[in-house]
Amino acid sequence: MIFKIFWIIRALIYKAFIGKIGFPSYIGKPVYLGRINRVFIGKKVRIFPGARIEVIDNLSSIVFEDDISVGQNLHIISGGNLIIKTRTTISANVFISNLDHDYKAIEVHILEQPNIIRETLIGENCFIGYGAVIQAGTILGNHCIVGSNSVVRGSFPDYSVIVGAPAKVVKRYNADKKQWEKTNPEGTFI
Repeated sequence: MIFKIFWIIRALIYKAFIGKIGFPSYIGKPVYLGRINRVFIGKKVRIFPGARIEVIDNLSSIVFEDDISVGQNLHIISGGNLIIKTRTTISANVFISNLDHDYKAIEVHILEQPNIIRETLIGENCFIGYGAVIQAGTILGNHCIVGSNSVVRGSFPDYSVIVGAPAKVVKRYNADKKQWEKTNPEGTFI
């Protein structure tokens, strides 16, 4: 418990450099922070140690809204505007991005090819399981559950359970019946 006091002190020190940090947010010892003046952290955001948070240019940003819990070893990189909405929980060893490298010019090293930016948005009250990969171009609706080790790309409706590699919807909340029901991979109730 005492370690959290040090994390709060660290957050107060970062406040001079970071785009915004609300109170009482705290940050465990990170591995790397890149362009943190473009990182915006709301109130009651808890980021555990080992995070690698990168913004690749001064036009891009990462926004953590309020009441977000992030497990150890998060790697998040943004080449556009990446938003994680309120009350989301992210387990350990998760990767989130809104950029890909182009690969079409086979005579050019992939890291020297242009970045492809695709909107990535994580809705309110989502849960992202251990080891998940949220790829560029992913839009998660509100209250989506992403299974451990899933590789996610695409748009997913509110109240979906998403699992696999590649990830597919396996359940959704049926508001009419007030229960979770199995779906086909497109998210239609079975």
